[in-house]
Amino acid sequence: MARLIFITGGVVSSLGKGLASAALGALLQARGYKVRLRKLDPYLNVDPGTMSPFQHGEVYVTDDGAETDLDLGHYERFTAVSSARADNVTSGKIYQQVIEKERRGEYLGRTVQVIPHVTDMIKEFILAGSDGVDFLLCEIGGTVGDIEGLPFFEAIRQLGNDLGRDNHAFVHLTLVPYLGAAGELKTKPTQHSVKELRAIGIQPDILLCRAEKPIPDDERRKIGLFCNVPAQRVIPALDLPTIYQAPQAYHQVGFDTELLKVFGIHDAPQPDLSKWQWVVDRVKNPEGEVRIAVVGKYMQVKDSYKSLSEALAHGGLANNVKVTLEMIDSEIFERDDAAAFLENVNGILVPGGFGERGVEGKIQAVKFARERQVPFFGICYGLHMAVIETARDLAGLEGAGTTENGRPRHPVISLMTEWVKGNQLETRTESTDLGGTMRLGAYPAVLTPGSRVAEVYGRNEISERHRHRYEVNVNYVKHLAEHGLVVSGWSPDGRLPEIMEIPNHPWFIGVQFHPELKSRPFDPHPLFRSFIAAAVKQGRLV
Repeated sequence: MARLIFITGGVVSSLGKGLASAALGALLQARGYKVRLRKLDPYLNVDPGTMSPFQHGEVYVTDDGAETDLDLGHYERFTAVSSARADNVTSGKIYQQVIEKERRGEYLGRTVQVIPHVTDMIKEFILAGSDGVDFLLCEIGGTVGDIEGLPFFEAIRQLGNDLGRDNHAFVHLTLVPYLGAAGELKTKPTQHSVKELRAIGIQPDILLCRAEKPIPDDERRKIGLFCNVPAQRVIPALDLPTIYQAPQAYHQVGFDTELLKVFGIHDAPQPDLSKWQWVVDRVKNPEGEVRIAVVGKYMQVKDSYKSLSEALAHGGLANNVKVTLEMIDSEIFERDDAAAFLENVNGILVPGGFGERGVEGKIQAVKFARERQVPFFGICYGLHMAVIETARDLAGLEGAGTTENGRPRHPVISLMTEWVKGNQLETRTESTDLGGTMRLGAYPAVLTPGSRVAEVYGRNEISERHRHRYEVNVNYVKHLAEHGLVVSGWSPDGRLPEIMEIPNHPWFIGVQFHPELKSRPFDPHPLFRSFIAAAVKQGRLV
């Protein structure tokens, strides 16, 4: 049976529970254990699929088509264990399932209550599919004291009793702020957070204390004394120059060692962290730098493009260069000349997005990249913008556009009403609900032999993750090809263009899928590796 580790947070949000969970998973892996990570989110949305990136950051998509929390991206990047639909659940999903069971009469007329029915459903979710792993790490979203999180805390409290002392551990992440005016680190927020946790029946085994300055031993002893935790299990979690240094940093302060002792494991093999040292060395000692302009519409929240920024960094690791991102709101180009912002960049990337706002600015960024021979990478909506730009400026299709934003004269991007996934035909219409009805998850594609993308991938068959409702209109593909933009990747049935490129451009590729979701620091995605290599070459030419 898997041992369970519950990671909770207190004081403030955004302390880094997801990264801490991912780093801990990587450390346990490095010791030879099999791990799996899960995220429990207390909000009432059934999933984050319809939530604004301004509110929630990016939506991370799994191979099996689940729209999940962005922390699952951290889990995959650190452990290379592919997440699935079963690894993320929300209060909305839990309550939905409970109500569906009640409507079917499965509770046999009993009064349905938070305890035990909701908490039992949460426990069922946590334990499902945990066979075959040594450690199952469950991160609880939000902070202790949030009213919507109480059923989750109650469920893991019950599980602690059900599993027994040697089969579970509670890790609590808190903040130890530094007050410049007083010149002191303050432990009181951590004390109050643990008090809140203990009030609902959970005693933390490990305290992970986020701080911007080192925590003296005296302060750790003080925290341990007031929180009923041994001082050696009060673990400092300091700011780091790169998130990929976290496994090494946590090991150096004994996080994984003390955690294993909670389970009575004292003779575990030491972790092999050599691959993490390789990453840290490359981050700290690059041989050069490239500047990449990311032209999108959710620039106010950096987590809106979290997987994308990490994948670009991975491309930099593969080429041993630092990747500096210029995050540019596309609406600026609807007022000002794009050249003023893009003149000195080595590559331009237009990422995914939804809606009409900022469209014309993105098209201007594509035009600049095409005309100035700057490496261009269009992802999902970015591919659509490249198609529209080519249709208007090269193919003579005045009024070309996407039916997502109205009824253009030439709908070069339109709603695809049906497609095949596995052995099933899936359909959608304009009136279909937005939530969970897009083309989601992993789909295969066949690459054109001899194309640039076939060269980049080194094979002619691939599988990538999708998240979109609109497709390139196949009726315009031949006309676009006559003017330089060709399809170089198709769905296996030949109905859906998956990749398009301009062969006589230094590097101009648009893809319908989201390659950033499958990039890892030790295994950079081929497209990002190649894009950054082209940007490096561009930098030498400038």
